[in-house]
Amino acid sequence: MIRKTVANAREALEGIKDDMTLMLGGFGLCGIPENAIAELVRRNITGLTCISNNAGVDDFGLGLLLQKRQIRKMISSYVGENDEFERQMLSGELEVELTPQGTLAEKCRAAQAGIPAFFTPAGFGTEVAEGKETREFHGKMYVMETAYQADFAFVKAWKGDEAGNLIFRGTARNFNPCMCGAAQITVAEVEELVPAGQLPPNQIHVPGIFVSRIFQGVNYEKRIEQRTVRSK
Repeated sequence: MIRKTVANAREALEGIKDDMTLMLGGFGLCGIPENAIAELVRRNITGLTCISNNAGVDDFGLGLLLQKRQIRKMISSYVGENDEFERQMLSGELEVELTPQGTLAEKCRAAQAGIPAFFTPAGFGTEVAEGKETREFHGKMYVMETAYQADFAFVKAWKGDEAGNLIFRGTARNFNPCMCGAAQITVAEVEELVPAGQLPPNQIHVPGIFVSRIFQGVNYEKRIEQRTVRSK
């Protein structure tokens, strides 16, 4: 069996360089690869193009990279709760490519499956479709979207084994699965890493063939963007 386990985030990010294109899983602050992001901050990697549903908040998640101006371009579907993201976008400091959420997910999944392009009705007749091929199918207009090309994909799972098989939990099963195998190198960080063969086969969400490196993460904060509680 090919050895995929590495000791920590430092080893997992071996080979990463400035100006690369990265995929980062998660939705809001749920299921984000906290350890990988912290290592990117520590290494001060710059000029990054980041593909992610959103950019976290000002002081957490991808917001930490935005604070240090490490991101050159964001490809996402939602500005969200990140004031610094919004400020940099409106000031022109940050290049932003806003993409319909379903299209963003499918562009990742297409890359994972080796499909170079696909047609979708989302965005037809809007700025999203400018400069792109359009075609009619069964009386409806569609926009051609191309699959993403990324150097690294960073995902976060609940459990994983030494062969790279992954199990996600709850909402973390969002963009993470479709980003696995969608880049040249996929790095998975997990809350619990077990020997190969210990995960129930029928519970595995992503098989190890899609994962290049895996490690057990530490010190997860799992912050909540907007905490809403019922009044007493």
